[in-house]
Amino acid sequence: YSKTHYQRSLIICYSVHVQWWKRPSGVAAVCLGLLCVLLLAGIIGLSVQYRNVSTNSSIERDQLQNSYNTITKERDQLQTSANNLTKERDQLQTERDVLSGWLNNCKQTCPEGWQKFESSWYFLSTETKTWKESREDCLERGADLVIINSDKEQTFLFNLKKRVWIGLTDSVKEGTWKWVDGTPLTTRYWYDPQPDNAGPTGEEDCVEIHTDQSPLKAWNDLSCDMKLKWI
Repeated sequence: YSKTHYQRSLIICYSVHVQWWKRPSGVAAVCLGLLCVLLLAGIIGLSVQYRNVSTNSSIERDQLQNSYNTITKERDQLQTSANNLTKERDQLQTERDVLSGWLNNCKQTCPEGWQKFESSWYFLSTETKTWKESREDCLERGADLVIINSDKEQTFLFNLKKRVWIGLTDSVKEGTWKWVDGTPLTTRYWYDPQPDNAGPTGEEDCVEIHTDQSPLKAWNDLSCDMKLKWI
């Protein structure tokens, strides 16, 4: 071959070699670019997912904290209620013990003529006096004319079958009936048309239990100067 022909052959070989070398490099570059895009997309997806998980976790944490605070508050309220109930129980037990001791002592020391009904003791006189004299006798015994608080108590007293004074009067203000301890009248057992203030003097300021009526309609207003037995 001539020198020129040889040089041309070298140029062709070099050209083929360069084209063979560049083609795989381009493919690699494209593949690398795609990998970078996929990696970036994965990183972005993981970041979004992490943010969502973090937000949900924060919401759940706040809900749990609120629930805990509510339970703690309810626990404290229940503890306070329990403490109050314990205190009331102790007070009731103390009162019960005092009353029990008083009743036991009364069983041993109360004179003849006293009788017990529920938690109270009653004395029925054997003589007659005015309402004022009757109350003075009660006070001397460390008691007072009876105050009636229930249907059961009224029925118990009615069944004694005695016309008796009770501790009810309107002597301070006409028409305003009060018990001897100053409390106003709330539970009433008048028989019709009582109270009528219709005595001979027009002054019937004291109350008796009348025996010819029904148990829960047995009260009658009467002149305080009348003489009756008393409770």
